[in-house]
Amino acid sequence: MSPTTVVVTGLGTTSPLGGDVDSTWEGMLAGRSGANRLEHDWAEQLPVRIAAEVAVEPAEVLDRVKARRMDRSAQFAVVAAQEAWTDAGLPGTELDPERLGVVIASGIGGVTTLLSNYDALLAKGPRRVSPLAVPMLMPNSPAANIGLLYGAQAGVHTPVSACASGNEAISLGIDMIRLGRADIVIVGGTEAAIHPLPMAAFANMMALSKRDDDPALVSRPWDLARDGFLLGEGAGVLVIESAEHASSRGARVYACVAGAGITADSHDIAQPDPAGRGGTRAIARALYDSKLAAGDIQHINAHATSTPQGDIAEGLMIHATLGDAADDVVVTSTKSMTGHLLGAAGALESIATIKALHHRQVPPTINLDDLDPAVELDIATSVRELPDGDIAALNNSFGFGGHNVAIAFTTV
Repeated sequence: MSPTTVVVTGLGTTSPLGGDVDSTWEGMLAGRSGANRLEHDWAEQLPVRIAAEVAVEPAEVLDRVKARRMDRSAQFAVVAAQEAWTDAGLPGTELDPERLGVVIASGIGGVTTLLSNYDALLAKGPRRVSPLAVPMLMPNSPAANIGLLYGAQAGVHTPVSACASGNEAISLGIDMIRLGRADIVIVGGTEAAIHPLPMAAFANMMALSKRDDDPALVSRPWDLARDGFLLGEGAGVLVIESAEHASSRGARVYACVAGAGITADSHDIAQPDPAGRGGTRAIARALYDSKLAAGDIQHINAHATSTPQGDIAEGLMIHATLGDAADDVVVTSTKSMTGHLLGAAGALESIATIKALHHRQVPPTINLDDLDPAVELDIATSVRELPDGDIAALNNSFGFGGHNVAIAFTTV
């Protein structure tokens, strides 16, 4: 590996399936859904009352005083970052702070802080608005809190590109290392939008599933009965480093972050290009950036949110970029279990992709009972084994506004 090769040395998450990576990965392999019926009083009048809340509340992990000074999205991010930092073997390690960066994305930011303070303003007047409201609600708050926690001075960034945000954060972290701005970067995404206003808004634009039966059956990527996504929450964080830096400290390496591709559709503010042309270019650029051929890809963790149009468009992208090799790729959508974590989705699914390469196992897509005939992919509906040897995988993310990001990972 060259000095500019970027590797993954730490993983952290808090998700609807578990409060850490091991429990989340175990849940994925077991095909367990993290969906639940919302029992909050505020959910009673909503058109959708099913979501995928985190399995472990951040207040159970974080210092309570510090947690109260953070929006829920920042709490998730810090929980995941602490796990990733420890997993990378970094506690107690002397690092040059000017060579340490942070890139933590969010699609919506501190929406719960914003709305709760607006409620306080209306009900009790301006003096009841928290003096911490702004530093809590700003979208860069999760990144800033992590930067402060670890003393990062190479740059602390927050890309915002809707549901592609988490993957865009990883891409920016790759660039920081390749361009010599940092040796090590904490990257990922976080989201906390299970709140009446975002849920009502997503439901009214027909983005959320309106199913009201068994919560575990709501998210159904590629199934003919799919009718929208399941809203999830949580965070995914990775520690990435130059191969040279990781080697110098004897770090354990999960995978190489081989490259990324970023494009825009310029088609519609919410709907993807039905032909998938922007996403196709993103995947092609990720392959080019990674110096990979179509035949090198053995697995894809797809964006596949369970929406009627988006799931079909992604299938077209995969065939357009991989050609005949697409028939030999094992595809899955872990959103069938976690729901859609919006700005955290790409980061959590990158962790799932890395774990799939590391353990040579692909988690299943659940609830796929009747495959849409317009989708011609080899979709795992049970745990599938990946071959030995050097292999590669892709993680795709697409967001409102026409944002497309594909990340390529390879084994080490």
